Amino acid sequence: MDFSLPPELEDYRQRVRAFVDRELIPLEADRANYDDHENIDGALLDRVRAKAREAGLWALQMPRQRGGQGLPMVGLAACYEEMNRSIFGPAAFNAAAPDDGNMRVLAQVARPDQQDRWLQPIIDGKVRSSFVMTEPNPGSGSDPSMMRTTATRQGDKWLIHGRKWFITGAGAAQHFILIARTSDDARKGLSAFLFDADQPGWRIVRRIPIMGPEEHGGHCELEFDGLEIPDENRLMEVGDGLKLTQIRLGPARLTHCMRWLGLARRAMAVAVDYVGERSSFGQKLADREGVQWLLGDAAMQIEIGRLLTMRAAARLDQGDFARKEISMAKIVVSETLHKVVDTALQLNGARGYSKDTPLEWIYRYARQARLVDGASEVHKMVLARYLMDQGDAFWQWDAADAPRKALV
Repeated sequence: MDFSLPPELEDYRQRVRAFVDRELIPLEADRANYDDHENIDGALLDRVRAKAREAGLWALQMPRQRGGQGLPMVGLAACYEEMNRSIFGPAAFNAAAPDDGNMRVLAQVARPDQQDRWLQPIIDGKVRSSFVMTEPNPGSGSDPSMMRTTATRQGDKWLIHGRKWFITGAGAAQHFILIARTSDDARKGLSAFLFDADQPGWRIVRRIPIMGPEEHGGHCELEFDGLEIPDENRLMEVGDGLKLTQIRLGPARLTHCMRWLGLARRAMAVAVDYVGERSSFGQKLADREGVQWLLGDAAMQIEIGRLLTMRAAARLDQGDFARKEISMAKIVVSETLHKVVDTALQLNGARGYSKDTPLEWIYRYARQARLVDGASEVHKMVLARYLMDQGDAFWQWDAADAPRKALV
């Protein structure tokens, strides 16, 4: 059992860390560097992305033949964590949701010609993308079988009708992956399609206001009223929509965990710096037992999340779907982020509640972590089903000869 990173992956991690410290964290203190939705300003983002590309740190998750770095999931776990020690980090390296998950699934399932048309511009940073699945009540959320948006075949094209909401990045996206109903079959009733923002037959109804800072493009409600999609822009086979969502969402949940761990570490770093300097009633806060209990518990919870995330990443690199491991990581890391940043904010007092540190930004962002890509309660149901099906085998160890994925 080896918890070390191979030298090449450790080199990537160290270089990402240095880039974040040198190029990104210093930008956060200047409010002029933010857009109207509290993310990094677009013009500034273009400049830091150019620096990341020059540093050989662009699109770590994509194959080298398409301009990425070809890191396995274990390498991404280490690097994504370092990236998101800055709130500007993931976007700077082309590793932010939803592009990250969209690039990954297109690299796995799209035909070569589809990859040239729809994937490569996202890798190159020329366009952004969005994944269009979630619907307003009574449509599908965590339960895809409730999907009401339809794709009706007419000759060599499909006509789309329906409504979607909380579609991340839709306001800035050019390329979209759409999941729609093509039949009433319980397992094969959904299909996946690609469409471009310039096509007629759809519109953004509104950019939904949310409590926290937003990804570029926001979280939008969309309406489809006869969007025509050529059959050549269908992804996989008719009826493979649920399969595609499973391929995409598992690793996407885990990359969320990787990034959230970076935010949790950043929150702890802010807290540790402050309690080490601040005195009260003749004693440094860091010397008080109650403060030490808070810090020690937070540090332990972050490390538990890191271990769960790295285990799930290793299982993915072995070719496993790692559904059980990803659900455990998703629950623990999302809840840890929320608890840790709350602790850090409390230790910083009024300073933490102000915009003088990134804590209030992280705090508002953190609350969504327990909801996106499946609420904690849904993932606990998944784990309960595994436990009832597997019994004592729920806790089995990996095979000694399990493969370890190299860079590609």
